[in-house]
Amino acid sequence: MTNAYKVAVLEGDAIGPEIMRQAIRVFSVLEQHRDVAFELTHAPFGAQAYFDHGKAFPDDTKTICDNADAILKGPVGLSFEASKAIPVEEQAERGAILPLRARFETFANFRPIYLSKDMAHFSPLKPEIIKDGIDILLIRELVGGLYFGEKDRGINSEGLRYVHETLAYDEKQIERIVRVGFEQAGSRRGKLHNIHKSNVLMSSVLWNEVFEEVQRDYPDIEVHHLLVDAAATALCLNPGQFDVMVMENMFGDILSDQGGGILGSLGLMPSACIGPQKAYYEPSHGSAPDIAGQNIANPYSMIGSVAMMLEMSFGMKDEAQMVWAAMTEVFESGVTTSDLRGIGGTAQTVGTDAFGDLVINAFERQLLATNA
Repeated sequence: MTNAYKVAVLEGDAIGPEIMRQAIRVFSVLEQHRDVAFELTHAPFGAQAYFDHGKAFPDDTKTICDNADAILKGPVGLSFEASKAIPVEEQAERGAILPLRARFETFANFRPIYLSKDMAHFSPLKPEIIKDGIDILLIRELVGGLYFGEKDRGINSEGLRYVHETLAYDEKQIERIVRVGFEQAGSRRGKLHNIHKSNVLMSSVLWNEVFEEVQRDYPDIEVHHLLVDAAATALCLNPGQFDVMVMENMFGDILSDQGGGILGSLGLMPSACIGPQKAYYEPSHGSAPDIAGQNIANPYSMIGSVAMMLEMSFGMKDEAQMVWAAMTEVFESGVTTSDLRGIGGTAQTVGTDAFGDLVINAFERQLLATNA
């Protein structure tokens, strides 16, 4: 019996449609070589959705997402200046991304920071630091903290403009994301770094208390506690010390971008946003309006997000690994994309469509080989 899955496709803004076109080709190839069917429903989301429909996250899009088995989201947003044409509350992050996360309570954000040994030349770090490559899983709490706390803005009694934002967590929110961190560490190399700022923030004091309570259930996991600012330094000086890292929302937002930096580009950073009932998958980078329409965007993170969907939402682990292997094969063959140009030495630079062609061809070869 054919397995059938419904996928909501939110192309997003700027380079979003370009890299999405390459990513969804994976579904078509799988339908040709596996007993599976994917029903893809495209829906507006982000800045262009606001201009076309008056909402960054239109009601029809919400319904499509509600009815989907999983959601594939492209990057959203415009440049700083262009965003001024949109009301603050409808700008892509506030009007679309945060409501999407809240709607499906996608509390666990998985951001793999991975670079094989043969791709290590993409990194700006020295070879003696990269060594055999980088393999880190950064887990970010995604529906709490400053981004979802109470917000107030106005003019005080002295006539000064002010803003007040609350960093709020309860023990249940902390416990569930910390437990995800331990479970993932147990399935990998058995090491977990707890990233916090308990020397200043009371939220981190509670975070650490709950962390140590959960830790009792995982006696075999090697635990390290690290202040977030020290973690930023350590990612540059010795990324090999990390296996799984778990942290609150804003810390994860910042450190995962640094993770893209040590890889050589945020274009190498896919992600999964997992909730109790549903998940969405997206690149970790923005919409790059400065290069939109030029066929030079790197689709790796968008294709990688499909690979994460295949494994985490649809249980297609073998096929997901083939997608990763196909992209690695393309890069290790001497091909690169414009965001990595100059870092990879004499590599051949290809555009968005050409990179997609190479990956899809490599992926299909692997599928055929397993069918033989």
